[in-house]
Amino acid sequence: MSDKKIALVTGANKGIGYEIAAGLGALGWSVGVGARDQARRDAAVARLRDAGVDAFGVPLDVTDDGSVAAAADLIAERAGRLDSLVNNAGITGGWAQQPTSADLTVIRTVVETNVIGVIRVTNAMLPLLRRSAAPRIVNMSSGVGSLTRQSGPDGATTTGPVAVAYAPSKSFLNAVTLQYVRELADTNILINCACPGFVATDLNGFRGVRTPQQGAATAIRLATLPDGGPTGGFFEDAGVVPW
Repeated sequence: MSDKKIALVTGANKGIGYEIAAGLGALGWSVGVGARDQARRDAAVARLRDAGVDAFGVPLDVTDDGSVAAAADLIAERAGRLDSLVNNAGITGGWAQQPTSADLTVIRTVVETNVIGVIRVTNAMLPLLRRSAAPRIVNMSSGVGSLTRQSGPDGATTTGPVAVAYAPSKSFLNAVTLQYVRELADTNILINCACPGFVATDLNGFRGVRTPQQGAATAIRLATLPDGGPTGGFFEDAGVVPW
C-alpha cells in the first residue's frame, strides 16, 4: 500500500470537480477522476497528467449500483484504501423550477443524483475510507441549500432563483451529511459540506462570477483537514454557511 494520499472526486471531468482533482494533485495526492463519459474522463486524466498530477480514471455513474461497486473495486485494487472522498457530481434539472408547475420526474432525477447518489457512493467507499489513517468526506453543497439563505425577507437577500428540484436537493444533502456525522461520531472520519459560491460552469450557463478554481478551494481544504479538524460543518471561503 502506497504512502501517497488517495482521493476520489466524482464528476471530476470538468468544472469544479476537475479543479478539485487538480488542486489535490498539486499537493501530491493520487486522484481518481470519477466520471460517466469515457471520452471526457480520459481527456481530463490526460490533462491532469500533463500538469504533473498522478491521476487515474474511475468509470463512475453515481446513479448505478453496479458502476459504483466497480469503482470501489478499482480503487481497492489500485490503492487498497481511500483517504478522501469528494462527492461533487450533481445536476440541476434545468432552471424552470417553479413548484406549482414542477415536473415530478425532474425532481426525482435530481434527488437520485444529488442525494441518493452521494449515499450510494459514500457507502461503497466507506470500507476503503476506514483503512485510512485520516479519512475525509466532502459533500459539495450550495448556498441555495441553506434554509436561512432561502428565507430572506426579500428577493435581494434570498440566494438563488426559485428552484424546487435543485435547491431542496442540496438542503436534503446537508441533512443527510449530518446523519452520517452522527452515525460515525465514534470514528476518525471528518465529514463536511462545501459551498463553492456562484461559479461559472455549464450548470448555470457560465453566469457565475467565480472561477472553478476558486470554487474548488473550500473542498480542497476540507479534503485535507488535519486531525482534530471540524466535522459536521457547512463551509465556504468566508467561513461557516448557516444551515
